[in-house]
Order: sequence, then structure tokens, then C-alpha cells
Amino acid sequence: MKTIRLNNGVEVPILGFGTFQITDPQEAENSVVHAIKAGYRHIDTAQSYLNEEAVGRGIKKAGASREELFITTKIWISNTTYDGVLESFQRSLDRLNLEYIDLLLLHQPYNDTYGAWRAMEKLQEEGKVRAIGISNFSVAKAVDLSQFNKTTPAVNQIEINPYHQQSEMIEELRAEGIVSEAWAPFAEGKNNLFQNPVLATIGAKYNKTVAQVIIRWLIEQDVIVLAKTVKPERMEENLSIFDFALTEEDKEAIKTLDKSESQFFSHDDPEMIKALAGRILDV
Repeated sequence: MKTIRLNNGVEVPILGFGTFQITDPQEAENSVVHAIKAGYRHIDTAQSYLNEEAVGRGIKKAGASREELFITTKIWISNTTYDGVLESFQRSLDRLNLEYIDLLLLHQPYNDTYGAWRAMEKLQEEGKVRAIGISNFSVAKAVDLSQFNKTTPAVNQIEINPYHQQSEMIEELRAEGIVSEAWAPFAEGKNNLFQNPVLATIGAKYNKTVAQVIIRWLIEQDVIVLAKTVKPERMEENLSIFDFALTEEDKEAIKTLDKSESQFFSHDDPEMIKALAGRILDV
């Protein structure tokens, strides 16, 4: 598995298994077991996914050594304060049944992100977290955070897919020493992504699926990819992307698909911010 080196030297497997929307506890546990047995070593969860406990059971049941694994979780908005991070992180750690987390992210750029960031720096200094980062932050907000604190975020987990490519943002983050990580790389299949003729034609050249083409396109940009599925055969398929490479012609064709807009919602929409802020988690 190819890895990406973060700005503090920590190595991250470039292809991770995402657990968003796997809310049934047994399905979440089984999916993590299957993913690890298929070859995934990077597992991504979050407080707001409400599946940390099941993910933790899956990690334990899969039997891989802890040192082999890279585990990410995220602090939800209602816990994004100095004390909220410290208290909720310990609960996340207990639910996951782990002694440390490899990557801890602020899930959204709202609430007291500065106080929360300083608490995350404390957790990193104590060895409870190996790397800290952010999710859904603009480049400007990421730079602002790093300029007035000791630690530059290692990662910014953002929406990246063929319909919302964010090429400029990826490069701007890279210039600041921040690695981009793609959530929703398949745009949850919106706008018939899996039937897209451009991607299907590229896939046919290499005997690969549309999903495999998308993952390959992202890792060739050194973007960490979180691919989610509950089907073991799809997990194995998603991992089988290291035996081909896209041509410049392929990449130019994929560029034409960019709609330059989120396939879900804008993080600058006041009503969406109010809706997210109103989701108070008892976790």
C-alpha cells in the first residue's frame, strides 16, 4: 500500500476505508472486519457517525496488530471547544477501545475551533494522538489556524470527486504543508457517476470499474482517499488500483467533468451552518 508522509513525519496509507452512514452496529463491525481482512489498514470514523464502538469491535475482531493500523476519528461541532475536545476525545477512545488515535480531526470549521485546536495539540503532545488535522476548512481558515497556534494541520479532509475536483484547493493546501483527503470520492453516485461515459470509457481501456478509475485518479494526485462500501467484493475491488496508471489524455478527459460545485451542500451557507450547529450529540 502506498503511503503519504504528513508534515510531522507520520505515514498514512493512501487508501482508507470510510464508515460514514454505516449506522447498524453489526454491519459496521462486520464491514471493518472485512475491510481489514481485505487489506485496508486505514479506517476512518467520527463521533457524528455514531459507530465508533462498533468500529472498535471490528478492529479488535479483525486481529491485525495495532501498529499496522491507522485509525482516524473526528470531533463534532458541539464538542469543538477546549474542554469539549478533551472530554469527548476520551469517550471516543473508550468506545474505540484503543490507547491512541493516529489522526484526530476537527469535523467542521465552526464553534471554538481555536480552543479546540489547542486541546488537540495537548493530546498530541501527550502521545494520545499521532497527528491532528481538520475537515471541511477553507484554505484561508486552515492558514489562520496554523498561524496563531503551534501546529499546522496535517490533513484537511474535504469533498473531492470528479464533479467537484478542487484542484486549486489541493495545490494551495499542499503549498501550506497540508495533505488533502477526499471524502465522498464517488459523490455517493449522484448524477449517475457510476454510469458516466467518460469514466466508463477510461475504465474499459484498463479493464477497471468507474470506482477504480476514480480512486486511481485521486491517488495519482497524492490525495488520501476514503472509499466506503459494505460489500467485501467491492472492498477488494477498490484496493486493486495499483496495477495501472492513467495517461495525460485520461486526466484531461476527467477534467472536463468538473462542475466546480459541491454535490451535497455549501459550508458557507448560513442555513446549513445553523442546521449543523443544531445537531447536538450526546457523545
